[in-house]
Amino acid sequence: MLNYVFKRILAAIPVLLGVTLLVFTMLYFTEGDPARLILGDTATEEEVEALREELGLNEPFINRYISYLGGLLRGDLGIDYITGRPAKDEIMERLGTTLKLAGASIIFSILVAIPAGIISAIRQYSLIDIVTTVIALLGNSMPNFWLALMLILFFSVYLGILPASGLYGIKYYIMPVIGISAGAIAGITRMTRSSMLEVIRQDYIRMARIKGLSEFVVIVKHALKNALIPVITVIGIQFTVAVGGAVVNEQVFAIPGLGKFLVDAIKARNYQVVQGGVLVIALICSLVNLIVDLLYAFIDPRIKNQFRESAKSREKRAREEG
Repeated sequence: MLNYVFKRILAAIPVLLGVTLLVFTMLYFTEGDPARLILGDTATEEEVEALREELGLNEPFINRYISYLGGLLRGDLGIDYITGRPAKDEIMERLGTTLKLAGASIIFSILVAIPAGIISAIRQYSLIDIVTTVIALLGNSMPNFWLALMLILFFSVYLGILPASGLYGIKYYIMPVIGISAGAIAGITRMTRSSMLEVIRQDYIRMARIKGLSEFVVIVKHALKNALIPVITVIGIQFTVAVGGAVVNEQVFAIPGLGKFLVDAIKARNYQVVQGGVLVIALICSLVNLIVDLLYAFIDPRIKNQFRESAKSREKRAREEG
């Protein structure tokens, strides 16, 4: 297992390097002068040129990129051009808010989607199944920003029962969580239904019912456990989507998280903050994918046995070579 984790970490390094190169290249060729934006329109050309020299903006592309990679190896994400503080500190101060929002959205999605998918599967083609399928389709079709605006219009403007901006208490989470989780609920519900339909038709499920086990035990203990592998995959994907979706929702709901911070940094040509923020999000996505793969082994004994057999074969080869 440790060997597998180590290999996955090594495999993530080229992905992260590719992300840094792609984002760095896009920002390098983006129109706009960070030095001019920092100093304002009243600054003279000499002052702007001096600041560009200080920030290293006059260096060639390859020199700037190599310098950036060297900073990453030291854990340095650069400097926030606006505040002058380390970009790492600025990002980490806001990352917790985004992770809490994404985590709450995924937990809410799981609590709603998995029971909905199970009920829809065991009552296939019933009215409940049809309604669930239609709602899932709508949730998958609605853009996050549109749903967020509709929620604000209904609950804040018309009813006046929920705050439209900020994140200062539980009630502030309600609309952002719904806005982010709509697509996740749709995806998890559809996958749970599809996976459960495949599992409940298996012979061992029929045998469990013949033995006289209650329907609850048959569905939860036997069917659901074996149907969870593809569902966990979708949950992992939806968590990464939720982190990315927070960029839009934080902007709509004026939440001081990493997403809103990155949008503001893009507008200000705050390159180092943008590069660092995207790298952190890519690292989170890689970590989530690793966690999902490890969860497979705890849920499906066959995958755990594959790890054990692989370890035994390596030990056997080592003894033979020794």
